[in-house]
Amino acid sequence: MKEKILFTSEAVSEGHPDKICDQISDAILDACLKQDEDSRVACEVFVTKDYLLIGGEITSNAIVNYEEVARRVLKDIGYVNESLGLDANTCQIDVRVNRQSPDIARGVNKNGVLENYGAGDQGMMFGYATIESEGYMPLPISIAQKLVRVASNLRKEGNFKWAKPDMKSQVTIDYTNPHQIRIDKIIMSVHHDKDFNKEQFEKYIHEEIMIPVAKSFNLNLDFDVLINSAGLFVVGGPESDTGLTGRKIIVDTYGGSAKHGGGAFSGKDATKVDRSGAYMARYVAKNLVAAGISQRLEVQISYAIGKSEPVSINVATFRTAKYNDDFILSIIKKFFDLRPGKIIENFSLHKPTFSYEKLAVYGHFGRPDINLPWEKLDQVVKIQKIIEEANLEEIRRIYK
Repeated sequence: MKEKILFTSEAVSEGHPDKICDQISDAILDACLKQDEDSRVACEVFVTKDYLLIGGEITSNAIVNYEEVARRVLKDIGYVNESLGLDANTCQIDVRVNRQSPDIARGVNKNGVLENYGAGDQGMMFGYATIESEGYMPLPISIAQKLVRVASNLRKEGNFKWAKPDMKSQVTIDYTNPHQIRIDKIIMSVHHDKDFNKEQFEKYIHEEIMIPVAKSFNLNLDFDVLINSAGLFVVGGPESDTGLTGRKIIVDTYGGSAKHGGGAFSGKDATKVDRSGAYMARYVAKNLVAAGISQRLEVQISYAIGKSEPVSINVATFRTAKYNDDFILSIIKKFFDLRPGKIIENFSLHKPTFSYEKLAVYGHFGRPDINLPWEKLDQVVKIQKIIEEANLEEIRRIYK
């Protein structure tokens, strides 16, 4: 019997302890940028039962009450009762924020000329795109993110009885037949009230969350189901698990379908290439795939601290490309400016039209609910024109 080809990704809701921290870190970034677009922010948050710590390095002319921002985020998520292990109104909050190192500032700022900004750190970032979904994202992470997003919205609307903020999803896709991709299994863990009807609760999750989400992707409905597989999930949130900014980097990106450079996004302004470089790499990969260069494509970009030009660029096409790597790299260099300052400028990352806080949960890529500049396909026509010219030149060479 042939073994199935399976791949799994997970996602977490806004009430997960790590995601609480990501959202507060990014809400502080939003607040700083709103008053001072040149803010330098590296904000970390730690949360446990009845306690939250805000730390990091922030240099800004903005006047922000960090504690007030944190309490507002907790209220928006739904942590407003001591029974949840964290009450926005009463939990202890400590603030330990310092200023950014002047050595880093000198290397980044380059006399204040944005396009010449150096990278805020060294490191490598990856971007990825695939034709397997409308958003050019891998199916497992796309479905997993939608499951917890839908479940959280239903909870906030009051329709998801007994549910609490902390949730996780996990989706396994069967790729055995590439012409008939299927959902193999969906797992959900949902924090709930002590006094609940288990049968009704699980039926609601299956029929009102899992089935509609699977239908929205035009996939099979006969998948295996596991709900709260450990039994009860009465103790959850920060009462059962500490949270920390930047601990869900695979959830934030491609669910493990692509490599990851290791740097987190949340709480960092865009001079940190962990964030801006990863956004740019996604933009490059998505436009190349949409233009027909390949069916799957992964881009790696690396930087040195204080330097504006990338150290290296690499592409992987997983044997799905119509063109060689040299040609693909030439297109990247022709149409995409990879300098951090130009990325910030082109995507308006220092004065965003979107909220970093909202971006901190349910993924940074392939978001159908947020208009993100790195998700635009505005280079596709230009790339296709180059492809057509290259194809014509090859035909002329063959028949010369």
